[in-house]
Amino acid sequence: MRFVFRKDNLMKDIVAGVIVALVSIPISMGYAQVAGLPAVYGLYGSVFPILLYSLFAASPQLIFGVDATPAALVGGALVSFGITAGSVQAMELVPVITLMTAVWLLLFFFVKAGKLVNYISKPVMGGFISGIGCTIILMQLPKLFGGNAGTGELVTLVIHICEQWKHFNGVATLLGAGTIVLILLSKKRFPKFPMSVVMMLAGAILGVTGVAQRYGVALLPQVEAGLPNVHIPDVALLLEHGRDIVMLSFTIAMVIVAQTLLTANNYALKYNYKIEGNREILAYAVGNMAGAFVGCCPINGSVSRTGIGDQYGGKSQVMSLTASITMVLVLLFGTEILSYLPVPVLTGIVMAALIGIIEMDVAKKTWKSDKHEFVIFMAAFLGVLLLGTIYGVIIGVMLSFVAVIIRAVIPPKAFLGVIPGHKNFYNLKRNSSARPICNTVIYRFSGNLFFGNINAFCQDIEEAIKEDTKQVIVDARGIGNIDMTAAERLVILSHNLKASGIHFYLTEHGEGVNDQLRMYDAGTLIEEGAVRRTITLALRAAGLTRPYPLEGTVEGEAYTYTENDERLAEFVWAFGDKAEEQMEQLATEVADRLVHQKDHSLKGIMEAEQDVSFGRMGLFDEDELLERLEFHLTELEQQGYDNIEEIEQRIEQRRHMIEEKLHNLSPEAVEILKRHREEIEEHLKKQHPEYYARMEEIRKRI
Repeated sequence: MRFVFRKDNLMKDIVAGVIVALVSIPISMGYAQVAGLPAVYGLYGSVFPILLYSLFAASPQLIFGVDATPAALVGGALVSFGITAGSVQAMELVPVITLMTAVWLLLFFFVKAGKLVNYISKPVMGGFISGIGCTIILMQLPKLFGGNAGTGELVTLVIHICEQWKHFNGVATLLGAGTIVLILLSKKRFPKFPMSVVMMLAGAILGVTGVAQRYGVALLPQVEAGLPNVHIPDVALLLEHGRDIVMLSFTIAMVIVAQTLLTANNYALKYNYKIEGNREILAYAVGNMAGAFVGCCPINGSVSRTGIGDQYGGKSQVMSLTASITMVLVLLFGTEILSYLPVPVLTGIVMAALIGIIEMDVAKKTWKSDKHEFVIFMAAFLGVLLLGTIYGVIIGVMLSFVAVIIRAVIPPKAFLGVIPGHKNFYNLKRNSSARPICNTVIYRFSGNLFFGNINAFCQDIEEAIKEDTKQVIVDARGIGNIDMTAAERLVILSHNLKASGIHFYLTEHGEGVNDQLRMYDAGTLIEEGAVRRTITLALRAAGLTRPYPLEGTVEGEAYTYTENDERLAEFVWAFGDKAEEQMEQLATEVADRLVHQKDHSLKGIMEAEQDVSFGRMGLFDEDELLERLEFHLTELEQQGYDNIEEIEQRIEQRRHMIEEKLHNLSPEAVEILKRHREEIEEHLKKQHPEYYARMEEIRKRI
């Protein structure tokens, strides 16, 4: 055991612990009901389990307690077992599920399974948790307007909501909906303010004064005062539901490890400390073991309450210890007031917390960046919502493996060319200045070559070949392994190309690939000289040396070779299709800096353009930045800023300096600059004719 104590942060830890405990009261009570237990068991799960977790944990900041995902898994299982929530059967069976979850966590600890979290992707976990959140919201929704909670999946829940509409109570709806709105607004505007605690106290006041009862709003059942009784779970129940409980508890243990360990690691990265994952799992096991002996449902690390503790400056396990002691005081002296809490208010507090766990950001990000991962997210989400929690996990994990296969079958790939004046080979799509070498196809394949992708590999090459192609070169630095099928197809591809008068070369790969070629009887590629160490050596073998003849140049025309990466245009390479948008942002940033600084000399202009978020840029990009900068300055002049004309003249002088530097490059480089500048000016001439005319006047003056 290792208890973290920070004397310099003691008061913040204590304050954070008290606030976490107060926030946990309504949330834990609500989640206990979701798990099929009386509300008070949520408080029981916030005493000994949290205390023991804090003593064993490696993470000093994580808050452990009754949380949404395990509670929903247990609540759904009770429905499938035909057990009524809140019944004696439920109170006997739930601790057994918690105990088995602790056993699985202990097993994970002994086999050092902390790395299991690496095999559950963010879209799978995000979809799963979002599905859990939406399911519980639908379960609890009838309680918001005066009805009873539902069980089951989406269709069943929607039918239940419609049936419960007959119990509609306007005052209950107003209390519940108002609680949600106020908590969400407060979270957005005043994130450190514990609005859920305020709403709980306000609701209790309505109960104490009798206002809630007068309008037919239901209150919580009587909460018994005192600490939880410790008893041994009835493991004989395993005989009745053994296989189902074992599978359910395994799923819950996996979710606890994945969700809680990810949260702990995120805070460790944020505050630059390390945690021992396996010891964390032991702490989860100990905490759940304690939960089982007090009759509670499985316990998890809470993302929302950990975030609250962080907001109030909690940095050590004193925070968890304080939260546990606070909950003891509540159980001993404060349970009477909890009985006056209106059910819609408690439901609103729980639903506001659940809305916070729905991973809409993950859905938006995957939709924009990777449609495959968005499909995985939605599959896990809909799997939980339509089929239940366990099926949602299975579907999500299966699709994760499918995604791995897709990434292996379709790895990143590109065709390469040369930028005049530069040594390396560049992606033709991402570098507008790059040109293909005459009669040459250079193909980069960034993934292991095997039976699943060799057809696509060969097809890409065959489709890129033109009538005048004389050599095909593969940049294979991303290929670490090949299999027998791929080796055989490489030999066939080489022979077919050779029959068409085209040389084939495999380059830039590690020595291990050569060993595999020989092992799979494809050593003829090496013996015939089709395997070369670098692209440059392959080009030399094909009879091409620097300066290479490039497409689009006059036959026989050469370019000067200079290796100076400062002159390389980076924006398209770095930002892709967002390059123009990013350049506009930088131009705005520099323009704003210039009008507010006192130094408008040439030196001041140069310092302003280099002191931007991107840092110093190459000459091509700098020239474009200055072109756009002049336009933004014209806009600022219209807003009433002074000295704009003086700044414009200095910018034009700076452009002349850049142009002189670029003229020292090869003729091809100058031609690229000229063409690029003409494109920008043509765009500005069409879109902003007044600005273009003004710029022409300034240039004539200079």
